[in-house]
Amino acid sequence: MANILRTIAKQLIPLSILEQPGKRKGFDREELKKLKDKFKGKRCFIVGNGPSLNQLDLSLLKNEYSFAVNGIFYKTREMGYKPSFYVVEDRHVMADNIDEINKYECDYKFFPSAYKKQVTNFKNVYFFNMDVGFYVDRSKHFEKSRFSKDCSEVIYCGQSVTFINLQLAYYLGFSEIYLIGMDFNYVIPDSVKMIKGAVIESTEDDVNHFHPDYFGKGKKWHDPKLHNVLQSYKLHKKVFEEDGRKIFNATAGGKLEEFERVDFHQLLKGK
Repeated sequence: MANILRTIAKQLIPLSILEQPGKRKGFDREELKKLKDKFKGKRCFIVGNGPSLNQLDLSLLKNEYSFAVNGIFYKTREMGYKPSFYVVEDRHVMADNIDEINKYECDYKFFPSAYKKQVTNFKNVYFFNMDVGFYVDRSKHFEKSRFSKDCSEVIYCGQSVTFINLQLAYYLGFSEIYLIGMDFNYVIPDSVKMIKGAVIESTEDDVNHFHPDYFGKGKKWHDPKLHNVLQSYKLHKKVFEEDGRKIFNATAGGKLEEFERVDFHQLLKGK
């Protein structure tokens, strides 16, 4: 396992850089500072990508603030839903979907500065300083969850892009966070190809997300390590609650029980 993670680390950012966020260049510190508490006291929805998302009427989010990630453009094409905030963390997602990502339009797009050279459409784009120490076995922060209250300086990985969204939501001032599509249930099919490290390549339709092409044939992804995801959920819940804010789970079913559950359609009834 150590060798696997070293391989991943070599493909990411040198430890000397990732441990010193102030030394990184190319991220939009001053522009991000202008966004602090811009939506103070508002509520938002953070959209996951589990199959349960297909049970929800996303048109109800039209007048709500929402975060979505990665392949949400499939939902945009299918039903017109478009988030307020769009985020990508994973380098494989960026590489495999770069054309779609560049042409995707929404009010705010957040990408790690490490991917700056791949971006050609800079409209509404903010580059942030992503600390990947969580994934690097030689880091003192390896598989240890952290939370940044200042996204203009650094945002920490935590096994899922959800945690990038939660840190951004906190920084932007949102006080009520509703998670949807967070099924917290992953299956690694026998048919997958194991590449280097914990990288997996699909050979057939994706069964873990709302669209079969999300991580479909030929696309690469990482072992989700749900125990690490839960660890990060616990930390992020604690930080929000200590500041008088709250995270709810409005997912249709799924196995995530860390947060108080609410019904998505009841919540938005009459909107």
